Amino acid sequence: MDILRSLRTVSAASGPGVVDWDRAAAAAKASTEPGSVALTDAEREGYAEDVRDARDRLREVAGVDFEVPDAIEVQNRHHWIDASVDTFRNVMAPIEAAAGRDDGSAVPAGAHTQGFARDLSRVANTGSMAFTLGFLARNVLGQYDPLLLADEPTVDHGLYFVHPNIVAAAASLDVDLPRFRRWIAFHEVTHAAEFGAAPWLSEYLESRVERGLEGFDEGGLTGGSIPVDALDTAPFAELQAAMTAVEGYAEVLMDRAFDGEYADLRRKLDARREGGGPVQRVARRLLGLGLKRQQYEQGAAFFRHVADARGIEGASAVWERPENLPTRAELDDPEAWLVRVDPA
Repeated sequence: MDILRSLRTVSAASGPGVVDWDRAAAAAKASTEPGSVALTDAEREGYAEDVRDARDRLREVAGVDFEVPDAIEVQNRHHWIDASVDTFRNVMAPIEAAAGRDDGSAVPAGAHTQGFARDLSRVANTGSMAFTLGFLARNVLGQYDPLLLADEPTVDHGLYFVHPNIVAAAASLDVDLPRFRRWIAFHEVTHAAEFGAAPWLSEYLESRVERGLEGFDEGGLTGGSIPVDALDTAPFAELQAAMTAVEGYAEVLMDRAFDGEYADLRRKLDARREGGGPVQRVARRLLGLGLKRQQYEQGAAFFRHVADARGIEGASAVWERPENLPTRAELDDPEAWLVRVDPA
């Protein structure tokens, strides 16, 4: 890990975009130890077996038919950064496009000052993105990547396991590594079940991101700044409600499908999410990871109520069509959702 090299990389950010993505990824890797993915044959087969077993068990419990992605990777932290930077780039594309329209063809008074401000802003944005990528790379255990906003929509979704983080977390939590790895596999494969049961879900999430950022594309940037009132908040509210459903359903389905006792794993992992040193706690707050935790809790409470009333297969009705997604109000009132969607 080389913090100085990371800072030098960020300070050299250049190009026409709001973020220098190549330097953001390079700086994140410079500040993050990659970790080892030197797996034994038994470990490699363990990952494959966990994914297969999770798929079969989740099909049985949820009553949904799905396949796991062809792209299943056991990664180190640098691999995760490389795999994830394009997702961040795609989400930022509308902002990049708006910034790109200021081509400098007309040179107004103060243009040189504005150009300096844009360069300084690019360095700051690149540094923020490098920090985000590095922090997540050191903490993500597994990830189902639906490849939202991908340039090639035919590319298969991805399923990643960040092996060094799984090993480190199992050791710090004092839990059996194969059992912990299997629990993580079940959680990530539940996301594959959701997107497999709802072929419309990727497009639904993409459309909410795109609609929410349309203001950037229509209004552009003024002097390199981002007008807050350009955001359309309604699509983001729908996006947040949908992601709460995604996380909550996964939490409940995983708990009901996992083939073993998990209470200690849940308790210890929850403590890990809330713990860490001062820097980690501040980083989680800045990155909105507390909001993600709230999504887990609110969504899980919603689906526990629904599953207790209609069974987990009844809860799976949420993926039949977009109209079945709970609204923000229904997330706090699951009975209202049951009356609307499944009044049996």
